[in-house]
Amino acid sequence: MAGNRLLFLTLAILAGCGGDKGKSSLIDESDRDLQRPGVDASAPLNDQGSKPATMASSKAAPKPAAKPVAKATGATLSSGTAISAKFDGGVSSRTHKAGQKLTGTVSSDVKDKSGRVVIPKGSKVYLTIAAIHESENKSDKTGKLVLTPTLVSISGKTYPLKGSATALDRTLKDRKTNAGDLAKVGIGAGAGALLGTAVSGGSTKGAVIGGVAGAAVGTQRAVETQDRDVVVPAGSRLKVTLAAPFRRS
Repeated sequence: MAGNRLLFLTLAILAGCGGDKGKSSLIDESDRDLQRPGVDASAPLNDQGSKPATMASSKAAPKPAAKPVAKATGATLSSGTAISAKFDGGVSSRTHKAGQKLTGTVSSDVKDKSGRVVIPKGSKVYLTIAAIHESENKSDKTGKLVLTPTLVSISGKTYPLKGSATALDRTLKDRKTNAGDLAKVGIGAGAGALLGTAVSGGSTKGAVIGGVAGAAVGTQRAVETQDRDVVVPAGSRLKVTLAAPFRRS
């Protein structure tokens, strides 16, 4: 019995010593936790890598503005420069008179000595008929048509023109026999009849022969002097030649 009590007492002492040691260990661990710095859970984590400096600078740099297209202002065409154009409408000495207005369209760019376009293709040229007349004899191959350029319109703005204009594709078109042609034939026949009568001593036969001969002469004369109209087809070539320098402002 005494031995058992001694055993229990020994166990109790050992248990007490072990409890104190465990308690001390717990207190030490708690003290260590209190000494550690706190962590803010709400703070965002900076886990993004830094961007290369070259990429950042390329996005920040503004794009260069597009350069405006230079206009050919202040350019000059020298005297004698030729402007190629086409007639917008047809011309005829049978229907047109001096003083009437015509227009043409520039068919190719007109450039100055440095290569700048001064009068672009598509610009409008304005002309006045200074003189127009049909051909009245067989030796006349062209009739009469005098054109004077007055203005050129470029992008809605007009500029004065000084020079001459030539219709390069004009032709002559025969007119039908008219009263004037018949009068020419009649005069020839009458003159021949009078001449035949005088030669034959007043006989009717001489008058007839003279009349036939006179009519033949008159017909030939009418053919030689038959009127032929000056005709310029629409869309045909027009050449304008500057008589003074042209400056586009």
